[in-house]
Amino acid sequence: MQSESFDVCVVGGAGHIGLPFALVLASKGLDVAIYDIDQAALDVIAAGRVPFIEDGAEALLADAIDRGNLHLSSQAQVAGQASTLVVIIGTDVDRFTNPDLDAVRACFEDLLPHLRDDQHIILRSTVFPGTTDWLAGWLADHGVNPMISCCPERVLQGKAIEELQSLPQVISGTSAAAVEAAEAFFARIGAETVRLAPMEAEFAKLFSNAYRYISFAIANQFYMITSSAGVDYDRIMRAVKHNYPRLQGLPSAGYAAGPCLFKDTMQLNAFAKNQFQLGQAAMNVNEGLVLHVVGQMEQQFDLANMTVGLLGMAFKADIDDIRSSLSYKFKRLLQFKTKQVLTTDPYVTVDPELKPLEDVIEKSDVLVLCAPHRQYRDLHLDGKPVVDVWGYLGQGTLVPEGTVA
Repeated sequence: MQSESFDVCVVGGAGHIGLPFALVLASKGLDVAIYDIDQAALDVIAAGRVPFIEDGAEALLADAIDRGNLHLSSQAQVAGQASTLVVIIGTDVDRFTNPDLDAVRACFEDLLPHLRDDQHIILRSTVFPGTTDWLAGWLADHGVNPMISCCPERVLQGKAIEELQSLPQVISGTSAAAVEAAEAFFARIGAETVRLAPMEAEFAKLFSNAYRYISFAIANQFYMITSSAGVDYDRIMRAVKHNYPRLQGLPSAGYAAGPCLFKDTMQLNAFAKNQFQLGQAAMNVNEGLVLHVVGQMEQQFDLANMTVGLLGMAFKADIDDIRSSLSYKFKRLLQFKTKQVLTTDPYVTVDPELKPLEDVIEKSDVLVLCAPHRQYRDLHLDGKPVVDVWGYLGQGTLVPEGTVA
């Protein structure tokens, strides 16, 4: 048996979800190990920097370094030195929008030589329904029988540290002992817990993301209907929500993207044997919004002789993550229809083609607000037309009149 050195090992702990979780655990006094194969991210964390935008993370990281209760490793054997393993790895769908389970299997094949019967494994990744029970069987077939829980994360990227300590935590386990262990574990961070069976917990996470994705699709469909009619969706939205409680949840139109919402909706659709019609329709609407906007721009502007500037390349406001960002769908499409496409973002650091904001505004004939970052709220646009489906800049959501083709 390997000697235990840590209370918990967070597998995938250098990522957008894993690192905030590890830091919160360390702030509660637990001895925490992070295991991640991304050595570059580990090096950044070891230097006292957070590799991405997450409110409150820098202070917690500095505190953990001072305490000495955060250990970083790119070697799988560190998993054998913890009583609890929390697995937070990315899961995906393949090019046919079917769930890709290879990441989960590969992760546990990597961990297998270091696992013990007396450990507790907590799955926090979003997984296809049935994965938790499959994992229990797979591990048993390979001679190890730890407690296994499914406790999916439901935090908002960028606000994870705050929400980990305020939102209820769904917990489940493949045994009564695993459920009790999960409840005791999350009590350490003060989280209220809600018990479900493993497959129920897996569905709970997929339902949460699919519901949000469909809600955004409703707003985006409304936007496409009204903008095609030459009517401003933002004005309608503000009017119908004014002192009317039953529509307070109606979102603005906007580009619904990122690494979770689309993917998890498609996982649910795959489980439903491609009969999740609402999810399929939401995908068509949300992915189609870019096509709709570009089509409107083609009707109003001589795009072939214009430079278009894209403002904000992250997948949502005030973060630096470009994974599955629809801003890049805009870029690819407009590159075939315009003289030039220029891009800018105040947060993104991984795209060498980004230009300074001032240069993009100056050199562009028309601008598109892709991500409504707070830095863009009071932009001076030098009279340039801006396409703003969010209604963020206070000019409405209609594509402005410009040079007619």
